[in-house]
Amino acid sequence: MNDIRPKLHLVVIGNGMAGMRTVEELLKFDPEQYSITVFGAEPHGNYNRILLSPVLAGEKTIGDIMLNDRAWYTDRGIQLHAGDPVVKIDRLRRIVTSKKGVDVPYDRLLIATGSKPFVIPVPGHQLPGVVAFRDIHDVEAMLETSRTHRRAVVIGGGLLGLECANGLARNGMEVTVVHVMDSLMERQLDKPAAALLQAALEARGLKFLMQAGTTEILGKDRVTGIRFKDGREVETDLVVMAAGIRPNIDLAKSCGLHCERAIVVDDTLQTLSDPRIYAVGECVEHRKAVYGLVAPLWEQARVCAAHLAGLGHKRYPGSTVSTKLKVTGIDLFSAGDFIGDAETEDLVLRDPRRGVYKRIVVKGNTIVGAVLYGDVKDGPWYLDLMKNAVDIAPMRPKLLFGQRYCEAAIAPLAA
Repeated sequence: MNDIRPKLHLVVIGNGMAGMRTVEELLKFDPEQYSITVFGAEPHGNYNRILLSPVLAGEKTIGDIMLNDRAWYTDRGIQLHAGDPVVKIDRLRRIVTSKKGVDVPYDRLLIATGSKPFVIPVPGHQLPGVVAFRDIHDVEAMLETSRTHRRAVVIGGGLLGLECANGLARNGMEVTVVHVMDSLMERQLDKPAAALLQAALEARGLKFLMQAGTTEILGKDRVTGIRFKDGREVETDLVVMAAGIRPNIDLAKSCGLHCERAIVVDDTLQTLSDPRIYAVGECVEHRKAVYGLVAPLWEQARVCAAHLAGLGHKRYPGSTVSTKLKVTGIDLFSAGDFIGDAETEDLVLRDPRRGVYKRIVVKGNTIVGAVLYGDVKDGPWYLDLMKNAVDIAPMRPKLLFGQRYCEAAIAPLAA
């Protein structure tokens, strides 16, 4: 018997990973409940943005990272407006309007506008040769520059900046990483691990300027150099801004949705201002937290899809995040609170000859944070122990040696 229910209309603003993962999950719950229209700013199908670094490094192609090509949308009856972002949401009439003037009504609206790169607003930031590292267009611009120029400066010593610097170096460029802090990836690594990472990258030919504040990008018709607060100057043919991202909430704010750092949502990913509007991904603030990694986006997508399907049993409690560096030959993992406080203890293993460093942060008898460098195979296991608040007391003496040793140690106790 055919399903004769009238379909509701779902409009998705944002054709990125979070929004389309939500659609995929929704189709699993009920493929017939909605007619779906998707608007995306980029002229592509949906692709894996976190794999842009391997594309830049020459390890993958654009085709390799595509998740949903145009045929995928057609096969599922989804109307895709690629390269045509939504510029207006009329909440009263429940209509969205795109840049090209397309008006589409909605019964439910999903905002997944992601984030935008933070461009340091110094003189010269609009010169040709200054790019961000956010999308396929940025990668193509960097690859084109690497074919005709030799020197690059990457502003930002975080995860994205280091992956970008590695990719440019793999393309033959002389790369200097500029970082305003005194250690790399300070949001994910403690200083001993950061020092090991910097030494490994320097051995690959990367240069670093630490505690360097950019004051001006030099050049007339194209970037030729960069100047810092202490007066130093570095000649360069390319400047990549990788100094962070900001939630893309301009559209949400313009239609009156409640925003703080990002669009504020509840545990169902429903916006506080309008029960017909949901939001997922990097544009979302949930319980004061904003996430820029993929695992929380997947968790949000599953919960949001369940509620769009009318299955209100799921809740999103927030995420414990972990980080890996996508640089071939360098193994790095961090998760949770790796700094600790007066109530935590550190379990530390250092093996300089093997280039291994492990730090497990423990509060009471549970793990609250971990930093691994050089040997990261037990990272997912530590993350599971952390998420599930497992009592590590029986395995504490062998915890730093990993899952295999701990399971062997506690097996006699369980017998």
